[in-house]
Amino acid sequence: MKHTLFGSAAVLTLSGLVNTTVHADEQEEASETTYLTLNTEPLLQVPDEFPSQFKYDSGVDIDYPKDGVKGVFVTANSAGGARMEPLTNLLNNTELNSMVIDVKDDTGFITMPFESEDEMINENMKNWVDPTELMAHLEENDIYPIARIVVFKDSLLAKERPDLSFKNPDGSVWTNRAGHGFVNPFMKEVWDYNIEIAKEAAKMGFKDIQFDYVRFAEGFELRDDELTYSLGDYTDSDLNSVKKRVEAVTDFVEYAHQELQPFDVDLSVDIFGYSATVEETPGIGQNFSRISENVDVISSMIYPSHWGPGSLGIAKPDLEPYNVVANYLEYENEVLDNLGDDAPISRPWIQDFTASYLGSGWYKNYGAPEVSEQIRALNDNGVNEFLLWDAANTYSEGTQYSFD
Repeated sequence: MKHTLFGSAAVLTLSGLVNTTVHADEQEEASETTYLTLNTEPLLQVPDEFPSQFKYDSGVDIDYPKDGVKGVFVTANSAGGARMEPLTNLLNNTELNSMVIDVKDDTGFITMPFESEDEMINENMKNWVDPTELMAHLEENDIYPIARIVVFKDSLLAKERPDLSFKNPDGSVWTNRAGHGFVNPFMKEVWDYNIEIAKEAAKMGFKDIQFDYVRFAEGFELRDDELTYSLGDYTDSDLNSVKKRVEAVTDFVEYAHQELQPFDVDLSVDIFGYSATVEETPGIGQNFSRISENVDVISSMIYPSHWGPGSLGIAKPDLEPYNVVANYLEYENEVLDNLGDDAPISRPWIQDFTASYLGSGWYKNYGAPEVSEQIRALNDNGVNEFLLWDAANTYSEGTQYSFD
C-alpha cells in the first residue's frame, strides 16, 4: 500500500488502531511499530507510455501504411485548392501513400481553423483549409496524414512578440538576409505555443506531428554576441553557448513528445542531414543522436543540392543523387544502430526539384531517374520510408517508388 503526498516525505505510524487482547509472550512482537512507505512523486504525471485505452480518439480511421510511409509535401494552398485532385490521383495510382500537409507554415500562419484560448494563435489563424473536409477526403482515399508544423522559424510571432525573439542592438527584431524572423528556443512559452497547435492537429485526425525548423537560425553562433535575447530557464546554466543551444532544442523535443502522448500520434522531427555527420551543430543546436532518442520518426533532409562541394566525399553532390544518399546513410545508420531499441524510424526527405540556383555545372535537372536513384539508395541501405520535397508540389511522373 502506498500513499502519495505533495511536498516532503512523511511517515505514518500505525498503533492502537485495533482493539484486541495480546498475550504476554506476544506483547513484544505486537508492540512493534509498522511503517508505511510513502511515494513522494507528484500524483498527476503523464506516464512515459500512455495507456492506449485512454488516448484521444479523433474518429479519423487511417492506418499506418503497411509498406511504410512514402509521402509528398503539400502546401495549404494545394490542400485547400485545385492541386489536391492531381496530387490525390498521383497517390492513388502509385505506391505513394502519405501527405505532409502544412498546418503551420514557414511564415507562422496556422492554415486551418480551430478553437483556442491563445490570442496569438487566433490572430495568426487562417481558413485556407477546411480540416473536416480534408480529413474526410484523406480517409476516403486512404492517405496517411502528417501535420507539418514549423516551430522556431516564425516571422509573425517574432513581430508580435519581440520578447520571444532576438533583437538587434538598435532594438529591432533580427531577421536573416531573406527577411525571415525566428523565435527563441530557450523560451518555454514558444514551446507551448507550438505544442498547442500540434495537439489541435492531432484532434483533427492527423496521425503524425512533424516539427520542422527545430533549431536556431543558420550560423547563429556568428551573431550570438551581438543579439539581445532571453536564456529563460537556461540563464544560470554552467554550459557554454553551444551546449545551451543543444539542451534547449533537445529539451523541447523531449517535452513535446511527452505532451503529445495522450493524443495517439507519432512525433517526427526534420533535421539537417549534416547533423548526423558531426557530434552536434555549433550554431543551430541540433544533436542528431539526442533528438533521435526522443522521437518516433527522424526525417533527415538529405537533398543532394544541400551538400557543399566535396561533402560526403563527392565533388559535386547534386550531380550524384545515388551516392549522396548512400554515403550519408553510412553515418545515419551508425548513429541509429548505437541507439538500439531507442532508435526511431528513419524517414528522410529527398529531392524532387531542380536546384538551378547552384549555377551551371553544379546542378542537374531532376526528374524520375534522379528521384528513383535516391529511393534505390535508401532501399540498398535498409531504409524503406521517404518523403518527397518540391515547394511547388509538382512531382516527377514515372518515378520508381519501390525496389522490393
